[in-house]
Amino acid sequence: MTLFDLLAGYPPAFIILCLIVGLLIGSFLNVLVYRLPLMMQREWRQQARETLELPEQSEGEVFNLLLPNSRCPHCAHEIKPWENIPLLSFAYLRGKCSSCKAPISWRYPLVELTSGVLAAFIAWHFGFTWQAGAMLVLTWGLLAMSLIDADHYLLPDSLVLPLLWLGLIANYFGLFTSLGDALWGAVAGYLSLWTVYWLFKLLTGKEGMGHGDFKLLAMLGAWGGWQVLPLTILLSSLVGAVLGLLMLRARNAASNTPIPFGPYLALAGWIALIWGEQITQGYLQVVGFH
Repeated sequence: MTLFDLLAGYPPAFIILCLIVGLLIGSFLNVLVYRLPLMMQREWRQQARETLELPEQSEGEVFNLLLPNSRCPHCAHEIKPWENIPLLSFAYLRGKCSSCKAPISWRYPLVELTSGVLAAFIAWHFGFTWQAGAMLVLTWGLLAMSLIDADHYLLPDSLVLPLLWLGLIANYFGLFTSLGDALWGAVAGYLSLWTVYWLFKLLTGKEGMGHGDFKLLAMLGAWGGWQVLPLTILLSSLVGAVLGLLMLRARNAASNTPIPFGPYLALAGWIALIWGEQITQGYLQVVGFH
């Protein structure tokens, strides 16, 4: 029996494999979420110096997703491979740096756990299929985007746009919807929030959201077709309004404090892609439509 036969014929094996891979990807996502915005800032500074014709300035050591090796932010202790095993290393180290004993943020194991659990769920829900493989990539991408947006109010094009194209490619083969629905989903997703943005700006003179939100909704439309957009917008608006108000109250912040909308769009779009049809049909039955 080959590995392919095992994964295709024994669903628990595929679920366990996706769980393990998801934990490992979660560890990488922690690096990606921290380093990508810093890499972008370095690139922007370099572009600004070139535009202003300023002398070149060294940014110091090489800094990308691979180098330098991960270090403790408190004492610069280089993280050893055995200290970087998802979940297990955190538990073994009791949540503290092995060198300076400074606390390690709980966010790291939580991201690893979330990535692993979501991957296992995708494997269980879709089975050993191309849909599962595509949804795993999308899920990890949405998780990374959500965390970056929550930290920096930023949705990087380097994550959003490749996933938009991947959604169109996936639906060329009809994985989630037809290519035509995917194309118009991308167009409608972008234009809907773009229109809201400009109407709000014309009425108030302020920017109500970032341009990255347009691209994110376009990307979700490319994956699920235009049919997922109404539910995505509705869910993200409801969840964003409720959680946003709770966050502002908890922080005792002013009402004009910016709130990242990307995480709510990502969560709502993910839900709409998986359960959108069932949710819509259930709603129609409740209100009396058949």
